[in-house]
Amino acid sequence: MKKNEYRLLGIMSGTSLDGVDLVFTELNFSNASNFKIIYSETVPYSEKWLNRLKNSSRLEPAELNELDQDYTKYLSEVILKFIAKYEIDLLDAICSHGHTVKHRPDKGLTFQIGNLPKLSSLTGVPVVCDFRVQDVELGGQGAPLVPIGDRILFSNYKYCINLGGFANISEEVEGQRIAYDICAVNTVLNHYMRSLGKDFDEDGNLARTGKVNVDLFDELNALKYFQKTPPKSLGIEWVDKYVLPLIDSYSLPVPDILRTFIEHIAVQIAACLETSSASEILLTGGGTFNSFLIERLKSYSDGEFVIPKKEIIDFKEALIFALLGALKLRGEINVLSSVTGAKMDHSSGRIYEP
Repeated sequence: MKKNEYRLLGIMSGTSLDGVDLVFTELNFSNASNFKIIYSETVPYSEKWLNRLKNSSRLEPAELNELDQDYTKYLSEVILKFIAKYEIDLLDAICSHGHTVKHRPDKGLTFQIGNLPKLSSLTGVPVVCDFRVQDVELGGQGAPLVPIGDRILFSNYKYCINLGGFANISEEVEGQRIAYDICAVNTVLNHYMRSLGKDFDEDGNLARTGKVNVDLFDELNALKYFQKTPPKSLGIEWVDKYVLPLIDSYSLPVPDILRTFIEHIAVQIAACLETSSASEILLTGGGTFNSFLIERLKSYSDGEFVIPKKEIIDFKEALIFALLGALKLRGEINVLSSVTGAKMDHSSGRIYEP
């Protein structure tokens, strides 16, 4: 007989490079929507790690292997400090996404560092990780993986939108969960703020002072990705290849870049919504704190945008990776083919014992 109660650590590192998100949660499968986040924390990356991760997609195989080894060790240290700080015991598993350095499902490739077996031996706790690879092997996009968590934990919303490194959306359509990446968000906004020596544009205040460059705005909206139908997903390589060179070709001041790109984000998200004033849309992810972005989004849609408490905004993805790990331990479906385009629903991830 399967157990119903799990004590788990969910670990997430996103493409916006904010840091490592950690959640300690208790999940009860007799009523899974009644989850409890007990402790949560984001451990920011040092300047050294920021630089290593920013350049990781360009590394040669030997260098990438070295980074994988180093990052796994670093992740184990972050996890052990978190466990000690909050005096956590009786853990069923650490459920870790790792950090994506390559995501080219069209080439049959997705690679997350930090998913080595030694993560379990270094922490002394069973690890469930590497959730994307099997889906790509089955012909899927390997992303997004969060929508099954939206279905189980947040089913009372018409749409779930995460505003992280990329914006992604999840909804139920005729009994199937549909989800996909919409556009880049913080991967681009934070990139230009870092050129000014800042990590992000607080409240969108700098963007608010800029002007929309109509030509750039039109070119961004004309990128081929936006004409594709789901399932579809984005990776940092797409930003590096198509978005940043396009923006840089205009030689605009940073406030105008931010202002133009926020307008682009708002238009692309609104185009995905069929809303009435009764439609509730859950917003999570770091971009939710960009009040100017939220203002622009509301100007294009009459849906009711719901901003939940801070721990859900910040840690929803880490929470859902804990859920994905629990589903894997139970041998149950944790990736939906209707979302990723894989040949079948499946139970994805690798389990490592200490």
